Amino acid sequence: MAEYDYDVLVIGAGPGGYVAAIRAAQIGLKTACAESRETLGGTCLNVGCIPSKAMLHASEYFEAAAGGAMAKLGIKVTPELDLDTMHGQRKDAVKQLTGGIEFLFRKNKVDWLKGRASFEDAHTVTVAGKSYTAKNVVIATGSSVTPLPGVEIDNAKGVVVDSTGALELASVPKKLVVIGGGVIGLELGSVWRRLGAEVTVVEFLDQLLPGMDGEVRKEAGRIFKKQGMELKLSTKVTGVSVKGKKATLTLEPAAGGESETLTADAVLVSIGRRPNTEGLGLDKIGLTLNPRGQIETGHDFATKVDGVWAIGDVIPGPMLAHKAEDEGIAVAENIAGLTGIVNHDVIPGVVYTMPEIAGVGLTEEAAKERGAIKVGKFPMLANSRAKTNHEPEGFVKVIADAESDRVLGVWCIASVAGTMIAEAALAMEFGATSEDIAYTCHAHPTHSEAIKEAAMAVTGKPIHI
Repeated sequence: MAEYDYDVLVIGAGPGGYVAAIRAAQIGLKTACAESRETLGGTCLNVGCIPSKAMLHASEYFEAAAGGAMAKLGIKVTPELDLDTMHGQRKDAVKQLTGGIEFLFRKNKVDWLKGRASFEDAHTVTVAGKSYTAKNVVIATGSSVTPLPGVEIDNAKGVVVDSTGALELASVPKKLVVIGGGVIGLELGSVWRRLGAEVTVVEFLDQLLPGMDGEVRKEAGRIFKKQGMELKLSTKVTGVSVKGKKATLTLEPAAGGESETLTADAVLVSIGRRPNTEGLGLDKIGLTLNPRGQIETGHDFATKVDGVWAIGDVIPGPMLAHKAEDEGIAVAENIAGLTGIVNHDVIPGVVYTMPEIAGVGLTEEAAKERGAIKVGKFPMLANSRAKTNHEPEGFVKVIADAESDRVLGVWCIASVAGTMIAEAALAMEFGATSEDIAYTCHAHPTHSEAIKEAAMAVTGKPIHI
């Protein structure tokens, strides 16, 4: 019987990888995790989810003080932006959380193998020139920014940047152009708009937020325009040139037509992400990628190579930290012979702008393709807590099967939509009907009452509208 250094060796310490390693160790498996960054947590904790939320939160306070929202509440202030301190609190949040994962590794006896990992064979991995063997290897290497052909990103110069560079801008750009109207571009564009930048979003499609419910996408566009963002939809970028500290973009209609130019102090390229598989030596173990550059797995996250598993952004599905985390727990349990399951039909997605935008399950368009549906909507304007907090924008939409009344999807635009959507995800996981939600008592006054009212509206019985 083969002897291995480890029962489980995880490649990558992002949300999927570090969770898989900790769970495997909790189950009693001898576990290691290879990570080339100086800190654990991957893109999410170091340069993604966490630092961007720190800047979003801080910039919300600044805008509330500068834009008069506090004055409406009887609080009169004249704010002064201290960008260095704002960056400092972002870095402190990252330091504390990444340090917390290192503590959890020590607590659970997970060995951190520092360096970039690659396969020698299906059970042998080389990290920083040293070979380690494992009965099971989990690929959890995450994703990186998708480049825009012909556009060179140089975060150090701070003119044409990716999402990492956009977090580190040393001053507020007078004019910021965001290439891509997806989640990351809108979040980071919102940060700098609140701090004083003129923001233009260039999106190839005819609406923002691809993949989200159509009505939500349309309303989001209206809200962002109202907030002062300029939206250039159905538009493609054909070139970006940099001279000194200025960038010039060349644009033309997506369908073709006359071109125009746009100047900016900073350009954020945010057109998506791609799986990190280069340098892993997948060819040495006979593992090929699908046409989208992803690793295909079974429902248990096993690849076609015995003993090799994959989770997170390198496999099909939404590139979301919480999806990767759930897959990390599931793959560890499957390796241990337990039953690890992830319901990929109930993965919530959130845009952390103000208001937040969140959804889970099917869009109205996708639900209609499957059969007859019922839809209930309720505006946040009629929600007492939102009204009291001067947060009238948005709505909740509940989509249910016309015959069974089972909830197929829930979509929210509200100041706390990211928190509200958890209720919808839990309801769907347990197969709830819209009636189940409608007859569940919700605390008053809360934003979540809007979900109850939208569920009541599915059968035409909302109370407060």
